Amino acid sequence: MNAVEIEQAISELAEKPFDRQEFPFQFLEAFGNKDTTLKRLRTGVSNKSDLGGVLQTNNIHIATCAPGQTSTTIAALRASPATAKGKARFILATDGETLEAEDLTSDDPPVACAYPDFHDHFGFFLPLAGITTVKQIRESAFDIKATGRLNRLYVELLKDNPEWGTEARRHDMNHFMARLIFCFFAEDTGIFNGGTLFTTTVSQFSDPASTNTHWVISEIFRAMNTALPARPTADLRNWANAFPYVNGGLFSGDTDVPRFSKIARSYLLHIGSLDWTKINPDIFGSMIQAVADEGERSALGMHYTSVPNILKVLNPLFLDDLRAQLEEAGDNPRKLLNLRNRMAKIRVFDPACGSGNFLVIAYKEMRAIEAVINQRRGEADAKTAIPKTNFRGIELRDFAAEIARLALIIAEFQCDVTYRGEVQARAEFLPLNAQNWITQGNALRLDWLSICPPTGTGVRFQAEDLFHTPLDQAQIDFENEGGETYICGNPPYKGSKWQTPEQKEDLARAWVKFPKLAKTTDFVAGWIAKFLDYVQTVPNAVGAFVTTNSICQGQQASDIWPVAFTSDVEISFAHLAFKWSNLASQNAGVTVIIIGLSRKSQRAKRLFGDDLVRECSAIGPYLVPDRLEVVAKADAPIGEQAKMLFGNMPRDGGHLFLSSDEAEMLRQDAETGHVVRRFVGSEELIHGKQRYCLWVSDGDVERAKKSDFLTERFKRVAANRLESPAQSTKDFAAKPHRFVQIGGVAKSTQILVPGVSSENRDYLPCDYQDERAIASNKLFALYDAPLWNMALIASRLHWVWIGTVCVRMRTDFSYSNTLGWNTFPVPTLTEKNKADLTACAEEILLAREAHFPATIADLYDPEKMPENLRQAHDSNDEVLERIYIGRRFKNDTERLEKLFEMYTKMTTKPKARA
Repeated sequence: MNAVEIEQAISELAEKPFDRQEFPFQFLEAFGNKDTTLKRLRTGVSNKSDLGGVLQTNNIHIATCAPGQTSTTIAALRASPATAKGKARFILATDGETLEAEDLTSDDPPVACAYPDFHDHFGFFLPLAGITTVKQIRESAFDIKATGRLNRLYVELLKDNPEWGTEARRHDMNHFMARLIFCFFAEDTGIFNGGTLFTTTVSQFSDPASTNTHWVISEIFRAMNTALPARPTADLRNWANAFPYVNGGLFSGDTDVPRFSKIARSYLLHIGSLDWTKINPDIFGSMIQAVADEGERSALGMHYTSVPNILKVLNPLFLDDLRAQLEEAGDNPRKLLNLRNRMAKIRVFDPACGSGNFLVIAYKEMRAIEAVINQRRGEADAKTAIPKTNFRGIELRDFAAEIARLALIIAEFQCDVTYRGEVQARAEFLPLNAQNWITQGNALRLDWLSICPPTGTGVRFQAEDLFHTPLDQAQIDFENEGGETYICGNPPYKGSKWQTPEQKEDLARAWVKFPKLAKTTDFVAGWIAKFLDYVQTVPNAVGAFVTTNSICQGQQASDIWPVAFTSDVEISFAHLAFKWSNLASQNAGVTVIIIGLSRKSQRAKRLFGDDLVRECSAIGPYLVPDRLEVVAKADAPIGEQAKMLFGNMPRDGGHLFLSSDEAEMLRQDAETGHVVRRFVGSEELIHGKQRYCLWVSDGDVERAKKSDFLTERFKRVAANRLESPAQSTKDFAAKPHRFVQIGGVAKSTQILVPGVSSENRDYLPCDYQDERAIASNKLFALYDAPLWNMALIASRLHWVWIGTVCVRMRTDFSYSNTLGWNTFPVPTLTEKNKADLTACAEEILLAREAHFPATIADLYDPEKMPENLRQAHDSNDEVLERIYIGRRFKNDTERLEKLFEMYTKMTTKPKARA
């Protein structure tokens, strides 16, 4: 269960009549406990309570009690020996009137509330569902609650108004939801005079059967789009006339409202009863966006960790610099004024803004800095000098663009309340300004200069309607000479294989000067291409994007960054790979990096990672400090290592493979036993699985056909290949006895390396096998190579090199012979060096053998790696690294620096003498 689902379940439980016997089980069920788990607790099989309650080991001890006994019962739970023995993290007591709970492992304050209100504390208990990011969820508790309620309303309205879910009316539906959100916020924050004006009016003037709810809401919307001078002739109802004039495009145009069922009306009134002063525009937008997006609806409540991640972009981009200038200014009025004037001209531009998270967070952080300036200057009540029109965005989806604008409007009001007071904030809030700073459109097709020009008056907006943005817009007329431009965002990723034809065309437009890159790069690279163009006109612009780590690996690294560097652009800062995750239970998130871009300068560059930051003179294509080299694929090794080839690809429909029983049957026959071979792929090598295949040479076909079993298998292979859409596979229907692609076959031994393996192991998995094994196309192989080559593959040096220059699958290693092995810099080895490395490889194999039948997966589990195996690898690293530099390397950074230095020397051709 996710956070929204849990909050809904807890809220429903709080609304039910209190059942003293059932409450503990109902509570646990709300946090995702299965029926079988609850049954074991009910029957006492797993219930270890010594107080007549329910104790779930390692989780919670719950006890219900007589009225007035809650505090006494929570004390008994705290002192209970069973609580300690069962390692209960939480204790909870309730009498149905009050509820108290404590987290015994945390310093967080306990919960003590009226029973009907305990759902407000659902975030406190989320570890019960395996969700450990309680702090982030608590900070976003209202957003999660509101999102869940709005989602239920949205789904219910579409049930009764299916036409509103069609392509033709989806915008109307989304615009209606944006209007509702504004009304809920406005009535709770005093923007509407009269408290809960919207909710109360709907409740009083729509009938309980909900036959006219849509008409009442439509009339309210019409009032908020009617200026006061026009109202006498607008024929507004008296109760609608109580609403202020809002304008700004939010309520202009069609005021049509979907019809409400009785259930939908109930949902609406319930949503209105929430405290919308708690709305958090930082992330609320992305959560509300999910309500209107079927593809995202299943992830409701999964956006609450974006703020700290977004600050990883914004802080080094420009916020750290503003805070440093604030610190340097101290209480000097002139310096403080200069900083405030500087901030007033800063433009933050997100050309993939979604629902505005980056822009909202940037705005709020800048307002916080400005508030300190004003306080130090004795001008605490001063109106902000930071216009929200300086926070520009482009967004493809119309609803997301609307929510981005609404989120910024809400953020501005909340900042005004915080820094200037509620009275002043409300007095200046309405009517909304019609200026539009978020453009709906395709960021890879629009001219960024038309959305965020370098200086002056080129900003576009539609004066009539804040919430619609055609491209033939007028311009905001304000002076902004000398301002700074910061471009940021989290554009869509999508590798080249998964891009739609339209996205491929978008990418081609972005890379119009370098068409080759449009064919090979991830979709996110289009934003880098657009930045390279933008910065030629706006040289002081600085950018930072969240992107897949693949653009700094493999072929993309060697394609993209030389183009950027020759465009006079550098990587000004970067954040090494981390999980851009929602941190929900069992959610791995997406592995990303952050790339900061600017025109070349002499300023120090910063490389972030592992909670550390390193300053350097340059950051290279692989995010290695001070190394700008690009690694290109090589057809042969640049060093002394043996040549590495692919394994073998069957394309047989599975008919050349054998079960264990079939393999044993054929082995018993002298005529067929020799064609049975072990088949080794990544799974077989790493996890020790046994698999068998038929391996028939061209010269042995006639002999094999004497077997009815083999003849039948060959027929099936031929039939399968003839059905293939690939002509190359069809051609091999004439040779059904063999694999389609044969990378190689060992004569005596082979060293095998998986194509993909986990980054969690301290060493790359590899194995040394005899000639009887057939290597899969999922492996790379060194056929009949000297054993000392295995010492290279099994080293930390090679682990670091592969992890840097090869493409990764998420964070897993994706091995490459041409890009990883052939480019691996190996110094000239003496015969003694080779003998020493051979001995190291033998020690590794012997250490593994001592733990038979443990698999490579077992042996290389970082938490369980046998000490003798770890020692064998450590000795291997000792020997190899002394060959490189005469001592052990201090760390991986030093390893990479040496490897890149050697790579450059080994691949640079000496200049011919004159």
